[in-house]
Amino acid sequence: MDIRILGAHNCESQTTSCVCFIVDNTLAIDAGGLTSNLTIKEQQELNAILLTHQHYDHIRDIPGIALNLSLRNGSIAVYATVDVCAVIETHLLNGKVYPKFQELPDMMPTIRFNVIKPYEPQMVDGHEILAIPVNHFETTVGYQVSDKENKTIFYTADTGPALADCWKHVSPQLLIIDVTLPNLYEDFARKTGHLTPNLLEQELVIFQEQKGYLPQIVAVHMDTGLEPTIKEEIAVVAENLDNPITIANEGMRIHI
Repeated sequence: MDIRILGAHNCESQTTSCVCFIVDNTLAIDAGGLTSNLTIKEQQELNAILLTHQHYDHIRDIPGIALNLSLRNGSIAVYATVDVCAVIETHLLNGKVYPKFQELPDMMPTIRFNVIKPYEPQMVDGHEILAIPVNHFETTVGYQVSDKENKTIFYTADTGPALADCWKHVSPQLLIIDVTLPNLYEDFARKTGHLTPNLLEQELVIFQEQKGYLPQIVAVHMDTGLEPTIKEEIAVVAENLDNPITIANEGMRIHI
């Protein structure tokens, strides 16, 4: 399984993009940095997009890729919870902000919405997908993605602590996990549903206790301005756990 990180941060700048990555060239997860980091040809090669929740930095490029594909008679499947589909249809693809690409063209709409239900595995673009609720905003879900060779990743999406129940349902070889803020901001992280390095360590200890191992770990969704401190603190966590933790960056490629 090949993973290409398009966006690794919680905000966009000249050098950073909002969270988004591609699995095996054709399956996108979240759409924060989708169109700005792919050529038109690469966008046309995508078959499906999984969305974790409706916050803007995770859905922002859905209108953009819809326009690009519509101009070339293409289409794409978008998988999300009912709430996320409704937000996009109501606030983005509503005929006012952007065309209703979920209805246009008449015979083959550019965007094909598919409802994801937590804990119900389904096949998407040749991968088994399992959506698991996490501790963030309303119906946010993380995704376990498995290929035909039993290679498995779990992307937590944005999440705060209290993931013990989540860990029961996943067994990834690669864990891509939210670490948005440094330890100084722990109270704010808890209130907004995010992790700090200290909170990450607590959750990984629970993971190891439950599963008997720690997977390869990649941290994403870092606040760009606070990233140097986050890196220093994650290095301490990696040492404490005797397990490497990689800080994601735009353009990173991972093979498992």
